Amino acid sequence: MPSPAHYREVEQSAEFVELRKRFRSFAFPMTVAFLVWYFLYILLSVYATAWMSTRVFGTITIGLIISLLQFVSTFLITWLYIRHANTKLDPLSSKLKADLEADMEGSDL
Repeated sequence: MPSPAHYREVEQSAEFVELRKRFRSFAFPMTVAFLVWYFLYILLSVYATAWMSTRVFGTITIGLIISLLQFVSTFLITWLYIRHANTKLDPLSSKLKADLEADMEGSDL
């Protein structure tokens, strides 16, 4: 098991700082965008009921279309995060893990 000193060393490394930067550069803007989109839907549902109940075709309303787009946007964000993690986060985190394990093996000898 790695010691706290090993963890501190990894935490202060340039690679870990880069990993954290890559995660935050995706997570924070995407979270803000999704929350704005989500609360816009709620505000429209409360304050623009006439507009939200406007029929587009048949019994399909603007509110129903926007609510279905909430699901679509959730799946899209999930797919984008998986792609981001696979290409930007996982290779670097795997390298950090391998380096940490190699350091541990070297210190056990």
